[in-house]
Amino acid sequence: MFAIFSAIKQSDKHSVVGFARRVVTEHQFQHRTSAAWQRSMGTASAQQKHTEESDRRVAVASSSRMQLSEFLQPTFQALLVDAAGTLLNPSESMTDVYLRYGKRYGLSLTPREILRRYRVAYSTPWAQSSIRYVDDGRPFWRFIVKESTGIENEEMFEEIYEYYSRAEAWVVAPGAEKALRKIRQSGIKTAIVSNFDSRLHRIMQEMGLKDLFDAIIVSADVSAEKPNPVIFMKACEVLRVSPENVIHVGDDRRNDLFGARDAGCFAWLWGDDVLSFDHVQKRLETGNLFDSLSDL
Repeated sequence: MFAIFSAIKQSDKHSVVGFARRVVTEHQFQHRTSAAWQRSMGTASAQQKHTEESDRRVAVASSSRMQLSEFLQPTFQALLVDAAGTLLNPSESMTDVYLRYGKRYGLSLTPREILRRYRVAYSTPWAQSSIRYVDDGRPFWRFIVKESTGIENEEMFEEIYEYYSRAEAWVVAPGAEKALRKIRQSGIKTAIVSNFDSRLHRIMQEMGLKDLFDAIIVSADVSAEKPNPVIFMKACEVLRVSPENVIHVGDDRRNDLFGARDAGCFAWLWGDDVLSFDHVQKRLETGNLFDSLSDL
């Protein structure tokens, strides 16, 4: 039985579901067969043999259920959390920020046009380095601001860049602080795993969030961005936990869900598998630990 469980990959949900269905089907077949056998035999000896056989099957089924439960519900030792879009959100829209700072430098585009240009720029492959955020990320963000506004002005860029370096530019997800404290008090380690530049350390410090985490793993610091499994593996290394005992929560299917799984971790998709940090805490507390099924 253990060999069967070991052969099933964590990411192969169809195999797990199929296996569970086969277990149920076999149990139903055995129940119907034993009932028919009992009716046909009808003797005291047969009744005794049937009782012994039923007891044996119950013991086997109980053992199988325990092993299946252990396989499907791991004991998590660490929680990894995405930053922007999960733990943190902008306190105001990007277009409002760009317009507020840009008008002094001649910005006259509409919010819709700024947003369109921003999306095009952000999705453009970044050729200057293997990752977008190197150190403080200035080269990348300078490109984004210029392409989004159509204005190349270093003073304007620095004003926008500095704004996003401060705590006032961000808000914490409702209930996150209380839930994270409960999670840490339960003995589960916590870490941030984020595609971000080095400013995230300052932001977390100013917002009073740094003490809620055992580690802050930023792509700019490890030279690897999600979905690259390297950044998740680095978090596991720092926390001294095995990937199979780790759950990651993030809002991006490709970067967070698939990236974490490629590193051997489990993952919950923010806004789908979990809707709040209170929800995360309750799932960890009550043992509702199944991996994300959102991609099935």
